Amino acid sequence: MSRPIIALDARLVGGTNTGDSTYWSGLIEALAHGDCGLDFLLFSNAPRPQGIPNCRNFRWIEVPSRSNRWWSYVSFPLAARKMGAKAIHTQYSLSPLAGSCGITTVHDVSFFIGPEWFRPKDRVILQRTVPASVKRAARVIAVSQTCQREIEHFIPGAKGKVRAIYNGLPSWIAHDPAPQPTLDRLQVQKPFILTVGTRWPRKNMSLAVDAAKKLDGIDLVVTGKPGWGSQPEGSRVRAVGYVANEELCSLYSAASLYLAPSRHEGFGIPLIEAFACGCPVLCSTGGALPEVAGEAAEIEPTWDPEHWAATIRRLLADSSKLEILRQKGIVRAKQFDWKDSARQTVEVYREVLG
Repeated sequence: MSRPIIALDARLVGGTNTGDSTYWSGLIEALAHGDCGLDFLLFSNAPRPQGIPNCRNFRWIEVPSRSNRWWSYVSFPLAARKMGAKAIHTQYSLSPLAGSCGITTVHDVSFFIGPEWFRPKDRVILQRTVPASVKRAARVIAVSQTCQREIEHFIPGAKGKVRAIYNGLPSWIAHDPAPQPTLDRLQVQKPFILTVGTRWPRKNMSLAVDAAKKLDGIDLVVTGKPGWGSQPEGSRVRAVGYVANEELCSLYSAASLYLAPSRHEGFGIPLIEAFACGCPVLCSTGGALPEVAGEAAEIEPTWDPEHWAATIRRLLADSSKLEILRQKGIVRAKQFDWKDSARQTVEVYREVLG
């Protein structure tokens, strides 16, 4: 008897699209750890990257296309159905050609919550295509309870078919007990506080930068892609750009405090990365950040740089508080496991196959 086939949009696996790539890489790696009775076709418009699981129930299918949009809406679903896929899983954009077996993961609906955080063209495309994709999907995966509520609020047609499944901790994240060589290579001096993320307006990096300018004796290290938001500048700011995974672990491990000032997150993977590396966290109330943080982070309820600077000073002066946050963070990070996420995602697949 043949096994059901699930087609996955695997274009972001192994890439550097921050949270989106982390999602697909973590999910696929976890799906490969045990035989769930399903076969998977991993579709992309590029050759197979390194790190794809090498097991009998995974196949990499390269389907060239004239553009990413054409690939998403035509090339991918047609090829998947031709090869016998009984369910098709993508993110955000789900083609009508997926029929009644489509599943889409929506990481957030911040394009409704803060339209000003997006370029006009991107905002219009997202506000038009995502609701249509959600309405035609058999199931929608949200990455947090907060994300689920927001999807159902802004897209009423989603009610009853959204499943909240947390992201997991990336397998490559680990505390670095000897980070100094990385710090030397990046020309970073301790003590420092850290913030990570692509510089989009939604990420609100300027709040961390403005708060850091009001501090004495400690620098803010900013890492991530340039994006199109304001660039970090200031005598107390050290921008190191996009760094490799191992270097990021070293920065988390060496930082005195991690800052998450984002205006909105559907999940917030850097929080659990910092937790796992033993870095205390100060985060905003943006979206799902308090939900993911639980009691393991200090949560700053304002968007005022003066308040953030005062909170940073208070935390850095209280070593016992930092140690409590550090220990709580290590425990909290263990609660986000891609194996659990994959198991719940397989349950969604089986609902659609049902």
